[in-house]
Amino acid sequence: MVWFKRVKPSIRTTDKRDVPEGLWWKCEECGAMIHKKQLEDHVYTCSDCGYHFRISPYRYFSILFDDDTYQEFDDLLRAGDPLGFSDTKKYSDRVHDTIGKSGKTEACRNAWGDAGGSPLVVSAMDFGFIGGSMGSVVGEKISRAIDKAIDLNAPLLVISQSGGARMMEGAFSLMQMAKTSARLTLLSEKKLPFFSLMTDPTMGGITASFAMLGDVNLSEPKALIGFAGPRVIRDTIKRDLPEGFQRAEFLHEQGFVDCIVHRKELKNQIVRLAGMLKV
Repeated sequence: MVWFKRVKPSIRTTDKRDVPEGLWWKCEECGAMIHKKQLEDHVYTCSDCGYHFRISPYRYFSILFDDDTYQEFDDLLRAGDPLGFSDTKKYSDRVHDTIGKSGKTEACRNAWGDAGGSPLVVSAMDFGFIGGSMGSVVGEKISRAIDKAIDLNAPLLVISQSGGARMMEGAFSLMQMAKTSARLTLLSEKKLPFFSLMTDPTMGGITASFAMLGDVNLSEPKALIGFAGPRVIRDTIKRDLPEGFQRAEFLHEQGFVDCIVHRKELKNQIVRLAGMLKV
């Protein structure tokens, strides 16, 4: 049984697309003050040091799809509360409040359109919705994105941005790791490429499942990628960790990441790889 529900669309479920407040943003890496227009021109990266600001799925869609034209699908799925979970507040209230405050409807968005003149399916996660955690809805939406790629005979790109599994759903959340990983075998059988882009952060059950299963595993610069956090690992093994441990560059050196790509080059890279792997 899949724990999600469909709801009627309402005004409050319209995504605000993470529009920044004010005209200036401060780079979290080098401290530079960046004007909003300059930030937009550099696809939300710092022109001084290359720092990649965290952006919403809609901004990735704008970067990837030709003429910013795409069709979103399965956008009416909402999380249920299979366990009746409550910590400092009820899980159902937490979901409702997050939707109301952020305008986001879940931690994943699906869309398809043309990229470089050829069809592409994109499933993009959103850290702004309960830390981008993967619950039943996220697992279902990624699975449906796989199905859409098969229907369209198109490559699939999944953009990870998550703290891990959504533990308020318990085992139902953990089951999504196996569900999405198994579903990807359907793409392999159809000889359709799967590209995994890991952004900051990609942690926990996301890394332990579909994020590391790409035909090509890509990452944005300096993204935090791993299972448990560095502090937990250090305290467990009682040893200092290598410099840059769990950052994209370190994982690239160790062979876990195939390519580190600047956001300005993301579309060209995906189009180039899709052409190379086209059967």
